[in-house]
Amino acid sequence: MQGQGGMGGMIIIYVLIFAAMYFLLIRPNSKKRKAEEEMKKSITIGDDVTTIGGIVGKIVAVKDDEDAFIIETGTDRVKMKIKKWGISSVNNKPDPVAAAKEQKAKEKAEKKAEKEKAKADKNNQL
Repeated sequence: MQGQGGMGGMIIIYVLIFAAMYFLLIRPNSKKRKAEEEMKKSITIGDDVTTIGGIVGKIVAVKDDEDAFIIETGTDRVKMKIKKWGISSVNNKPDPVAAAKEQKAKEKAEKKAEKEKAKADKNNQL
C-alpha cells in the first residue's frame, strides 16, 4: 500500500515538472518563432531591415521563388541578395502594442481637449 501512494506522488511531481517546463520554455519559444515567421511574411518593398549579421538596408525586390530579398545598403546603393531566414528585424514597422497605447493616449487627449473647450464655451456664454 505504501509503495503505491509513493508512486502516485512521484507521477504527480513529474507531471507538474513537465507542465512547468512547457509553460516556461516550450510555449514562449513557439510564440516567438510564430511572431518571427509572421514578421518575415509581412516584409514588403520599401521596408528597412536589419540582417542577422548587422547589415541595414531597404528592401528593393522580393524573390518568392528563391525565398530571398534584394536589399539596398549605404549611400552607394549596393544591392545584396539576402535569404528570408537572414532577416533579424524590420526597423520601420510599428510595434502593435505601442501603436495601440499611442492611439489610446491620443483619444484620451482629444476627449480632454473637447471637455475643456466645452467648459470654456460655457464660461464664455455666462
